[in-house]
Amino acid sequence: MPESGVSRAQHTHIPTDRTGIRTASGPTATVTAAARRTGLLVTLVLGGLTALPPLSMDMYLPALPAVTDALHAPAATVQLTLTACLGGMALGQVVVGPMSDRWGRRRPLLLGMVVYVLATALCVFAPTTELLIGFRLLQGLAGAAGIVIARAVVRDMYDGVEMARFFSTLMLISGVAPVVAPLIGGQVLRFTDWRGIFAVLTVVGVLLTLVVWKWLHETLPPEERHTGGVGDALRTMRGLLGDRTFTGYMVAGSLAFAALFAYVSASPFVVQEIYGASPQTFSLLFGINSIGLIAVGQINGKVLVGRISLDKALGFGLGVIVLAATALLLMTSGVFGDVGLVPVAAGLFVLMSAMGLAMPNTNALALMRTKHAAGSASALLGTSAFLIGAVASPLVGIAGDATAVPMAVVQLVCAVGAMACFLGLCRPWQRGGARA
Repeated sequence: MPESGVSRAQHTHIPTDRTGIRTASGPTATVTAAARRTGLLVTLVLGGLTALPPLSMDMYLPALPAVTDALHAPAATVQLTLTACLGGMALGQVVVGPMSDRWGRRRPLLLGMVVYVLATALCVFAPTTELLIGFRLLQGLAGAAGIVIARAVVRDMYDGVEMARFFSTLMLISGVAPVVAPLIGGQVLRFTDWRGIFAVLTVVGVLLTLVVWKWLHETLPPEERHTGGVGDALRTMRGLLGDRTFTGYMVAGSLAFAALFAYVSASPFVVQEIYGASPQTFSLLFGINSIGLIAVGQINGKVLVGRISLDKALGFGLGVIVLAATALLLMTSGVFGDVGLVPVAAGLFVLMSAMGLAMPNTNALALMRTKHAAGSASALLGTSAFLIGAVASPLVGIAGDATAVPMAVVQLVCAVGAMACFLGLCRPWQRGGARA
């Protein structure tokens, strides 16, 4: 598979064995061998890092109506606390990704985790919506370290089919967070107010920081690090963006993520305010949808990968998302009359489940082309996804909290855009699909 426009002189080729795991001699072989010996532990740590962003957002979802009442702010303003966190995660990855290519994975990650803990603790005491938005922005900027570096560590250790399978495994672990987080958030609200949710997140951040410090070792040897400054990092990213196929996978995955985040942002109001469900019912439905995403992700990693091309699995997943979003728009706009909560929840379940095909495969297909700059490539993938998701978040509430049509419109536009990027930029038929 051809590489992007970044100079080949910036990296050293590392061959892979028949399993797809990178095999090299010297210090790199030592790092990879150590990673294999502690494979399960590393998987759990990386899963925790990738679970932190959905944990930070989803535990807070059942409390959104309560925050609206407590801080005397409109729903659209309170939704900006989600947008700020998401935007911070997007911008933070642009900085942390190149830092990890230059100074290694461990130091930038630990710094980000410490700042995350401090920012989350500040959210507990936020007296106004404006300050809460600011603290959530800082929380997102710091939390970006876990997202981008977890993907880069996977790229350091794996290649090809094994990388795609590992991403599906990470989805299983990180997918537990969306299942558990709203349930925990709903239960926390039974004993305290929304500030207690951020107190719990602070404790989680402290524990994860200690785990990273003790058990996650460096995976990028000094001889493979980039020595250039900001200019070199920008040239690397420009070269990556010059690869049409990489950019196609990046934008397709980002638009699919935006469709998912439109659901994350709007569902508390759609389920609770429009259809009259309780916070506990909302948490249960959210958990069921997350289980669907996890299950399909595992089918992708355990059954499909190695049997069909990653491009075919991705194309099928995007097609299902388009169909589900179309059905949701028809139902919420009243074409079928007053359908009630159950059919809408079923449509959301199908859409969320199909993300189990779209998300791991776009990441794997894009990173397969960028072993020479995994940190920068991971930063671009994450930044694009979170920025587009941040734009989608306020749009779902543009017509107020009395209709679910804006959510469905945003989801359909994003789904169709993702399919268009996949077909128009990636053009899998020209390459025969990424071979499994």
